[in-house]
Amino acid sequence: MNTIILIAFSLGYVLIALESKVKINKSAIALLTGGFVWTTYILFKSDSEEIVQQLVEHLGNISQIVFFLIGAMTIVELIDSYSGFDVITKLIKTNNKRILLIILSFITFFLSSVLDNLTTTIVMVTLTRKLSNDKNERLLFVGMIIIAANSGGAWTPIGDVTTTMLWIGGQITTVNIMQILFFPSLISMIVPLFLISLMIKGDFIRNDDSNQESIILNFEKRIVFFIGIGALIFVPFFKSLTHLPPFMGILIGLSVLWIVTELLNKDKAKEHKITVTNALRNIDIASVLFFLGILLAVAALESTSMLSSLATTLSESIGNYKIIAISLGILSAIIDNVPLVAAAMGMYDLQTFPTDHYFWELIAYCAGTGGSILIIGSAAGVAAMGIEKIDFFWYLKKISLVALIGYLSGAFFYILLL
Repeated sequence: MNTIILIAFSLGYVLIALESKVKINKSAIALLTGGFVWTTYILFKSDSEEIVQQLVEHLGNISQIVFFLIGAMTIVELIDSYSGFDVITKLIKTNNKRILLIILSFITFFLSSVLDNLTTTIVMVTLTRKLSNDKNERLLFVGMIIIAANSGGAWTPIGDVTTTMLWIGGQITTVNIMQILFFPSLISMIVPLFLISLMIKGDFIRNDDSNQESIILNFEKRIVFFIGIGALIFVPFFKSLTHLPPFMGILIGLSVLWIVTELLNKDKAKEHKITVTNALRNIDIASVLFFLGILLAVAALESTSMLSSLATTLSESIGNYKIIAISLGILSAIIDNVPLVAAAMGMYDLQTFPTDHYFWELIAYCAGTGGSILIIGSAAGVAAMGIEKIDFFWYLKKISLVALIGYLSGAFFYILLL
């Protein structure tokens, strides 16, 4: 059974990577892979009720991410529809590509630490699309945004789901993790930033949004922008105060923005109305389904205990906990970092490694930043892949190596601090 599941997962992974060659949408492949591995799992086991229960539990966790993604994408799409990002783009005066890359990277890094890497990536990729029409030059910016978002999310408890898991589990504390991981995370962003900046030169040509300017009033842009961004920033605070899942916060934020836009539209002619209903039609549902399929497939690997077996094998064969943590980070570029961190938390208790032990700190860094090495290694990468239709091999060729160099640079810097 495990062999069949591994073959199916690997084949699905390869077909997703070869999407541009096989001419089959990656979302269809991801959904088929997720469905097939779960079907194989239940057909080879006698206790079907237990497997159904496992699937329901995983689906509950996955649906939280899916609903969060839909809510965040809708808010960003609505801001974009109202040309709300003009509030930021008009503040960016430079036309120099390298300077723009630096500005966007640092904004992404710090914004990701307050929001989360997924939401930040959606916002920043959309913002980049507003700045430039040239997709070829934009993709390098998007690749750097993925790296910066993952690096920025790693050093705060609310910036990345795996850091949040370790925080809630008692493996790390807020102040300590921010102090310890800030500079390693910053280095994991700065090194790739320097390398990617060498690939670009000259000035970029800005988008011309003059047609929309005459339709949408400036005060409407500002209202939708600030309420939309406020709704996104509200989520981590909502989670900390109520302990409810983040998708509840994003849905509340979306509902507030929905009401505001309805009020803005009540006296407008039908053809001039920009509503949440329109935004829902425009969001990329195929990307959401891709995300769903990938997470279902990985959940099957977790339920069959293959991921925990992998973690145990690493522990027994390597032994060095620093190398184990770095290896798990690299593996998170292939397999979702959430089950890998969950496996590590299950393998090593707080008696073995107490709160704020270097092992947990290194796991937080590696799991948070390692996903940048491949585009489907993180939620940020998957979201950007869907929005910009980035080819897997383009990312592998242009971004993966610099992301790996940045990842290892930050890890070695952290190890030197020990």
